[in-house]
Amino acid sequence: MMFAGGARRVGRFFQREAADSVDVSEKDGVRALHLGSVTVQSAMRIATPFELELTYSRGVMCFLLFRDDLREMLVIGLGGGSIPKYVHRFLPHMRVICIELNPAVLVAARQHFYLPEDDDRLSVVLGDGAAYVRDHPGAADLLMLDAFDGKGLASELTSQEFYDCCFEGLTEHGILVANLWGSDKNFDVYLQRIEHSFGGRVLVLPTGRPGNILVFGFRRLPSDLRWKTLRERAKMLQESHRIEFLDFVERLRDNNSNTTNRLIF
Repeated sequence: MMFAGGARRVGRFFQREAADSVDVSEKDGVRALHLGSVTVQSAMRIATPFELELTYSRGVMCFLLFRDDLREMLVIGLGGGSIPKYVHRFLPHMRVICIELNPAVLVAARQHFYLPEDDDRLSVVLGDGAAYVRDHPGAADLLMLDAFDGKGLASELTSQEFYDCCFEGLTEHGILVANLWGSDKNFDVYLQRIEHSFGGRVLVLPTGRPGNILVFGFRRLPSDLRWKTLRERAKMLQESHRIEFLDFVERLRDNNSNTTNRLIF
C-alpha cells in the first residue's frame, strides 16, 4: 500500500477474521491510522499527542456549546483513540466507554497513539457497537458514532432501527454526535434517518470540503440557542481548549436554519 505524499509505514496489524490490515503511517511529525486503505481514519501530531489533530475531531467537542453537565460518554469506533483520550485528559468530569469491533485497532491505538490503559474513567470494550447501543438504553449522556472501515460506514450503524436505538440510548438531555462523510452517496439518507429518530432536533456541522460532516442530534432541545450565548460560550471554551469554537459557531450559523438572533430547528 502506497500512502499519500510519501508517508512511510511504521506499523501493521491484522485481525484474524479480517482480510484488511490496520496500518500506521508517519509523515512530517504526524502519525495516521488506516483501515484497509490509504484513507486517514485518525491522526496524531507526535509532539502533542493528546491534542486533536483533525478538524472533525475538534468539531466533536462542540457538544460543550450546548451542555457542560454531560458525564457519561459512549463512543462507537475507536480508531486511533483521539477523542476518547482527549476527553480523558482534558474533561476530567467525564467517563468514556468506547466500543471497538477490531482488536487490531485497539493494539495499534495503544502501541502507536498513546491511548491510555483502562481506568475508572476510560474503558475500551471489544464488541459490536450496534448491539451495545441496543442493549444499553438510557446509558449515555453523549453518544459519538465514529465507526468506519476501509469502505466507509458500517451498514449496521446506518439503519433507521439503529438510529432509533441511539435515541433510546441517551439520557433525558443526551446528545448524539455522528461523524458522516460528506461525499457519501447515502449521506442524505443517513441524515434523514437521524432527523426522523430525533424528531428534527438536528444540527449539521461541516468540517471540510467535502470532508467530514458532524450531525448533532438532541433528545431535548438545548435551553439557549441565541447567537450571543453561543459565542460567549465559544469564547470561554477557547480559553481552556486549543479548539476553534468561535469558527464552529459560524459554521453552524451558515449550515442550519436560523434567525439573526438564534439557531432554530
